[in-house]
Amino acid sequence: MISEILIVCEGNICRSPMAQGLLANALPGVDVMSAGLSALVGQRADPVACGLMVERGIDIGTHVGRQLELHHVRSAQIVLAMTRAQCKRIEIAHPFAIGKVYRLGHKDQIDVVDPYRLGRDAFEACLAQIDCGLEHWLELIGNLTYSSTCN
Repeated sequence: MISEILIVCEGNICRSPMAQGLLANALPGVDVMSAGLSALVGQRADPVACGLMVERGIDIGTHVGRQLELHHVRSAQIVLAMTRAQCKRIEIAHPFAIGKVYRLGHKDQIDVVDPYRLGRDAFEACLAQIDCGLEHWLELIGNLTYSSTCN
């Protein structure tokens, strides 16, 4: 059984907090964390991300950006990054993690687009990509109850 999942993006204030909130909501018994490769340490989640999550009944308003550290990667059983480049950066910095680092959009072979400073439409497009990626990963983990807008 998976007990700890790490979600990684660049700044840890947009994509990974939204994915963390959704995944934690879908897997209440699993410790879901997030971090950034170039985190905006101490910053709150982007207000647009917070608003989109509130619309889904998930509160990420207390999220604070944090930098990816060795212990995060070591303790997670699965590490889900937003882009292929981020996966490579994690594996180069932490070679022991090869085999547990995957792209969130692995099934569709896509990078989840960064909506930082691009407005609500970009955040909605990003969230749609996150939904599709999470749907796939939850099927693999064994939770088939996740409902998304993924086609």
